Amino acid sequence: MEFVEPHNLTAVAPLSASAEPAEACPSSPKLRRTPARISPRLDSRGFLRRRVKWVSLLTFAVAINWTNVAMAEDLPRDAVLPLALATKAVSAAVEKCAKDGYKVTAAVVDKAGVLRAMMRADGAGPHTPDSSRKKAYTAASTGRATSELGELIVKMPHLQELGRMNDSILILGGGLPIQIGNEVVGGIGVGGAPGTHFDDACAQAGLDAIGAAQKTPASK
Repeated sequence: MEFVEPHNLTAVAPLSASAEPAEACPSSPKLRRTPARISPRLDSRGFLRRRVKWVSLLTFAVAINWTNVAMAEDLPRDAVLPLALATKAVSAAVEKCAKDGYKVTAAVVDKAGVLRAMMRADGAGPHTPDSSRKKAYTAASTGRATSELGELIVKMPHLQELGRMNDSILILGGGLPIQIGNEVVGGIGVGGAPGTHFDDACAQAGLDAIGAAQKTPASK
């Protein structure tokens, strides 16, 4: 009787005694490595460390900000003459002189002597813008009416050098300091009237319009 080998069978070579199962071989392509898992406890510690770091940074930033605020509050605060008040003052001064028949220019400077507002009436002399500004500058710088300074120099001639301190000083009636409360915040000057006492009167009208202190010399 003849034996026929089946065609669907595959011959398998016998394993040697030293061969190891494929599953135990580290280089076997069938071997799958499971990714390492982070312990929930360790992960929570990392999260806490990151959170503490950000909280520390935010706390530092807030501390710096409060330090800057504290330093800013320590700086001196100066009163500033608003543009609206400066404009109102020159308008009132020019209007007062216009009612009296005088064509003038009125100027207002701030505490530092910087021009804040100027108004020149129709027909006012071309020199009046300069004279009014310089009178305002002188009054703001010295804190006194320019008429008083002129009288002081007459009595004490050695003070004439005050008029030569710089090119913006003009010791001639018509300039008054602007004092609101207890602080001088600027000066007003008027030029163009036929007498310094008229300039003073118009400048005082400008002060009255904004509620500033009376500065016209008593003798005027």
